[in-house]
Amino acid sequence: MTTPTINSLQDKLDAFARLLKIMDELREGCPWDKKQTFQSLRNLTIEETYELADAILEENIEEIKEETGDIMLHLVFYARIASEQGAWDIADVLNAVCEKLISRHPHIYGDVDVADEEEVKRNWEQLKLQEGKKGILAGVPTSLPAMVKAYRMQEKTKQVGFEWETKEQVWAKVQEEMEEFQETLDKNMSQEKKEEEFGDVLFSLINYARFLNIDPETALEKINKKFKSRFEYIEAQAPKPLKDMTLEEMDLLWNEAKFELKK
Repeated sequence: MTTPTINSLQDKLDAFARLLKIMDELREGCPWDKKQTFQSLRNLTIEETYELADAILEENIEEIKEETGDIMLHLVFYARIASEQGAWDIADVLNAVCEKLISRHPHIYGDVDVADEEEVKRNWEQLKLQEGKKGILAGVPTSLPAMVKAYRMQEKTKQVGFEWETKEQVWAKVQEEMEEFQETLDKNMSQEKKEEEFGDVLFSLINYARFLNIDPETALEKINKKFKSRFEYIEAQAPKPLKDMTLEEMDLLWNEAKFELKK
């Protein structure tokens, strides 16, 4: 690994100014860049965000750098489009977030004392309400993946005391929800009821994971990657088409993959 470059504040400012200049040049001269709008960039931004998330999960520091740059480009792009509409520009964006950070960190920029990070988070949520947010959950994006959204809602409501006291209480709730789901199967209830109770099981498991300081989204994605690599091993080692193999034959290769892929 190469020794990281330690850039001065001026180096960082120069690099950001370079990106802004290139963005202006592309917007004015490139046919593709000229055509882009907030709406046309939206899905591309989502894709870039997931690519950064993958790089983080893989702990690939070089890819994290690259994907961070791609997202930075998108943010500058949005600011350029807004400036063309006379709405705001990148300076407005940066100054606004600076003011928000100062306002929401009174323990740094004011005279408020905090005991720990949990108190910081509680203060953060209360300050958001004072700024005009309609409710504790108002800041949770509607389009978040369901598991991430559940985790974020639980985290936010915790800040106002809507929280179990112990992990044992949470696990009891998981068991209660599993029993209710099992009842929908035993009584052959409607598909809608089964779905509802299954959702309750997932929500309670996410809550339990949170009490154990486990990020359920990350945990599940790691299992997805493990499943993918093992199944790809089965495909590569299969002596005949998978459709012609029995489950027992594939399971032997699965167990072999568990051993081989740990090497």
